[in-house]
Amino acid sequence: MEKFDLESFVRPNIRALHPYSSARDEFTGDEGIFLDANENPFGQTNRYPDPHQRLLKKALSERKQIPVENIFIGNGSDEVIDLIYRIFCEPGQDQVIICPPTYGMYEVSANINNVRVISVPLTNRFELDIDKIFPLSAQCIFICSPNNPTGNSLQNVERLLREFRGIVVVDEAYIDFSAGSSFIEKLTDYPNLIVMQTFSKAWGLAGARVGVAYANTDIIALMDKTKPPYNVSSLNQIEALKALVNSHEFERQLSIILEQRAWLEKELKELAIVRHIYPSDANFLLVEMTDANAIYQYLVEKKVIVRNRSAVVRNCLRITVGSPEENRMLVKCLGG
Repeated sequence: MEKFDLESFVRPNIRALHPYSSARDEFTGDEGIFLDANENPFGQTNRYPDPHQRLLKKALSERKQIPVENIFIGNGSDEVIDLIYRIFCEPGQDQVIICPPTYGMYEVSANINNVRVISVPLTNRFELDIDKIFPLSAQCIFICSPNNPTGNSLQNVERLLREFRGIVVVDEAYIDFSAGSSFIEKLTDYPNLIVMQTFSKAWGLAGARVGVAYANTDIIALMDKTKPPYNVSSLNQIEALKALVNSHEFERQLSIILEQRAWLEKELKELAIVRHIYPSDANFLLVEMTDANAIYQYLVEKKVIVRNRSAVVRNCLRITVGSPEENRMLVKCLGG
């Protein structure tokens, strides 16, 4: 692709922004008598967290084989999404492309930031309608792959990166459940690429709210200067570090979830109330039912909670892959 002019996509106020300088920016050592940040001298969590998450970024850098300078840590992926709007989209003026059915926060965050949304729905096969995207002008496009709620990995993403004149955000929240490659490998090829990942899914830390963005150093620098100074708590950084250190447990749990996904798909196909199960590269199955609304309500009464996605994909439930016991209970309820 021709040279990408990142500066032309950045809001002027963000280009001119002087970031807040915290006490931990001015002194970065670990030892001493700390009388610089107006902290309470007593307690276990009395000190402000590292605003740059250095230890966590170092651990991620080693695992992903990506330089620290290409990593941003956010308070969940939702903070990353919000920052992308704050940096690249002028409120009341710019627009963004989303491809429904997809993760709802792309549109919600656009509305919060007063950014116009252009919807280009996925095709009937849940793929990018690429020929309808290219004629459009927008600051950003958000792509979820593997996609939520459909579960499939999207094709033509690399063609989009080559030809779309704007920021391409590839949300890989479910990439660990897929046999496909991450677009992190393409960062050096595409200066307009931002890849989002998260500790909420395969790493089992949804309660800790730790999201990650990978991008070129200029984009990461823009995120670092725009974010709040202490955006990720010490407790959450510690939990993410523990997970990375205990990666054998991550691998064990991932293996179980993948085995259970295959088992659950096989068992559900045997049920008369199931019409179709869409292929999944995620930790859930999108299942077309004979009557999704009634079946959803029946499961609620049995205290088995799935997600009714009939409003976005006709007559479908999205079923997360649970533990082996939870999955057996689900199948037993549906078979009864």
